[in-house]
Amino acid sequence: MTTRREFVRDAGVAAAAAAAAAAFGPEALFAGTNPRKTLLILGGTRFLGPEIVEAAKAGGWTITLFNRGKTNPGLFPDLEKLQGDRNGDLKSLAGRSFDAVVDTSGYFPRQVRDSAALLGKSAKQYVFVSSISVYADLGKPGVDETAPVAVLKDPAVEKVTEETYGGLKAACEAAAETAMPGRVTNVRPGLIVGPNDGTDRFTYWPVRVAKGGEVLAPNRPEDPVQFIDVRDLALWIVKTIDTKTFGVFNATSAPIRVGDMLDACKAAGGSDARFTWVDAAFLKAQKVEEWSDLPVWTSPEGTDAGGGLVKNARAVAKGLTFRPIRATAKDTLDWWRTLPRERTARLKSGLSEEREKAVLAAWHEAQAKKAPKAG
Repeated sequence: MTTRREFVRDAGVAAAAAAAAAAFGPEALFAGTNPRKTLLILGGTRFLGPEIVEAAKAGGWTITLFNRGKTNPGLFPDLEKLQGDRNGDLKSLAGRSFDAVVDTSGYFPRQVRDSAALLGKSAKQYVFVSSISVYADLGKPGVDETAPVAVLKDPAVEKVTEETYGGLKAACEAAAETAMPGRVTNVRPGLIVGPNDGTDRFTYWPVRVAKGGEVLAPNRPEDPVQFIDVRDLALWIVKTIDTKTFGVFNATSAPIRVGDMLDACKAAGGSDARFTWVDAAFLKAQKVEEWSDLPVWTSPEGTDAGGGLVKNARAVAKGLTFRPIRATAKDTLDWWRTLPRERTARLKSGLSEEREKAVLAAWHEAQAKKAPKAG
């Protein structure tokens, strides 16, 4: 026979379960009074995406991936995967509900507008991965989140080039905010580096320095550079959704001396590398390009002279942290050494061995001509 106390207890439990089901859906009945945290990642299978997945899994998020199913389709067999295309095929997202969305694959404002408008009906937060390239002028140091952003000459353009990339990302940010006002986190990373980077833009340095010998180094050891380890960025992105952090943030390191970066690469690889610092004017005369031929570095006299001096205080105040440069360099080098020979035969960024030797030879010849003659 049920006592009055047992009846009241059981009635309370039933009422709580009914309330949970009404508020959070039937799944709440199987998770006590705490509903699952559901996260949708648009993309999720290349470089930054997998790191966000791992950080979110560690944080207790239930994750769904949406993509075309063409890049690394075998990754994460334990996760729900929805197949579609940002260019008009969002059918698999219709009627779905997620607590938060992280967009790692939006390049055109139309794509972001459509996905944010559809998912914003239920999502509490939309995180868009943008870039510090959105700024209209990186020629001066100290750019922060209030600086003007690039504006596209043709708002309808859908071709990513060096001239349109920043404006497209800025337009994507605006599209997300228009669709979900006050619920967007626009993350503007600097150069994203670390293991699994398919561009080799940072990888060039630990790999080249590990080979040893004379290494062509850009301009002066004190020139500033900035970048962010992909794992640090992923952890912080997940933190922003855990803490409901909204707004615009420059997600990049504090300025680092390029000399310190190269010293960290040398320590990571344990080589006998010797750095020869070749000034920016000579490099320009030799048609050695900043950022591509000598990755990470931007010339202090160039149009992107402030690219290594972007302010990050707002993101740091919200918990963005950084691992030591040496750890990033070592982990990147260790990853590189696991790749097949056909991948490591030639780096996608940086000077070739022949080109580096030719520029160094020209530099030494020019210096010798400047030296005073004996007697």
